[in-house]
Amino acid sequence: MRLSRVTGPLVVVQRSAEARLDELRPVRTDCGVTVATLDGRVCIDLMEHLLGAMGGLGVSSGLRVTADGDELPLLDGGALRFVEALTALELPRGRALRVAREAVLEHGRSVYRFAPGPLPSLRVAIDFPPPVGRQYTTWEGDTDDFVARVAPARTFGWARELDTLRAAGRAAAVDLASVLVFDEHGTIAGCRPPEPDEPARHKLLDLVGDFALYGGPPLGVVDAVAPGHTATHAIASRALSLGVLV
Repeated sequence: MRLSRVTGPLVVVQRSAEARLDELRPVRTDCGVTVATLDGRVCIDLMEHLLGAMGGLGVSSGLRVTADGDELPLLDGGALRFVEALTALELPRGRALRVAREAVLEHGRSVYRFAPGPLPSLRVAIDFPPPVGRQYTTWEGDTDDFVARVAPARTFGWARELDTLRAAGRAAAVDLASVLVFDEHGTIAGCRPPEPDEPARHKLLDLVGDFALYGGPPLGVVDAVAPGHTATHAIASRALSLGVLV
């Protein structure tokens, strides 16, 4: 893939087909995010970490993303490599999405509390089986803090899911050193051990990236309990329709 600076809206190009960011919709949200246009002319898997980098930096225009294949590279397993590339391009930054009113929205076991505020303030609580357990982390919209703490957090999952992904032809070139794959004993061979609260910080990165597809993360407070890609996209769509996000 290639990232380049342009004048105008953020566009994604795949095999000569082009789409603006606001034309893309999530069409698959299990073990990553696939985005596509309604007519299918552009369809790219594993967009979540690039979106996370864009959301953390406040980039929503002036960028051209060119993808030669069907999925983006996983790189470092987080968003730091994307952040470094976007920063080098010196792109325009700004935030348009905001929380307009207080609300509590639920999707399955996931709960999202919204409140107005002057800056992005995201809070994430997770509870997974051992060895992950319960974790909590926050981000108050500071770019330097995002780069230092949130962007490097690696994606994580369980050993049983890795075989399923590979059988489906997804994440085919994953380097285990760039991800966290857990079994009941800890990380499997080839994975670096997790840093403190790294799974929670990665879930926060995912939250930032999911909101970026709608122009976020928003100005205001988003307190998310057990967030996930599927839940966040459903909640974001509902919050926009209800006027919670504007």
